Amino acid sequence: MARLRARSVCHVDGGLSDAELARTEATFGFRFADDHRAFLAAGLPVDTRPEPDASDAVPARPPRWPDWRRHDPDALRERLRLPVEGVVFDVEHNAFWYPRWGTRPERPEDAVQIARRELAQVPIMVSVYGHRYLPSGAGTSGHPVLSMRQTDIIYYGLDIADYIDREFGHVEWVDDPAWDPEATVDFWRDLV
Repeated sequence: MARLRARSVCHVDGGLSDAELARTEATFGFRFADDHRAFLAAGLPVDTRPEPDASDAVPARPPRWPDWRRHDPDALRERLRLPVEGVVFDVEHNAFWYPRWGTRPERPEDAVQIARRELAQVPIMVSVYGHRYLPSGAGTSGHPVLSMRQTDIIYYGLDIADYIDREFGHVEWVDDPAWDPEATVDFWRDLV
């Protein structure tokens, strides 16, 4: 959190309490990974710009940091759905098909139906910042942060601390043989 504050990347509110974290998890039906939970308990990064207002002539860009304390629950649910919806979009429009789902049906609507059924079983990805995500899962930690846009998924950090350093800190994006992230959760790791 100190790096975020020092670089004036965002405002950092007091961290989420255990009760707030539990309420968030119950509301949205997932459990934060342990390191993501610790990050949010240490401080809650929030954008300083206001949320978009429906009356604005030109809508503001949605906040990049998910504010699990104050944001509209529907907007947070949408963030949680984006990784799956991106895959579904590619199934429907870009001929993506995951081989473990069996033979792709000829009709796009049948392919989408199978994809949705299969994707309902994959770990929920939780937004850290914009389209950077960590897998959910209590009792887990050390997952790489993934940049996720439909099925275009790349590594953005070895874990949440490395991600913060790389995105907002002093670590340069250079070839580093020691930087060897490995996705850890079913399905998503196969798309990296």
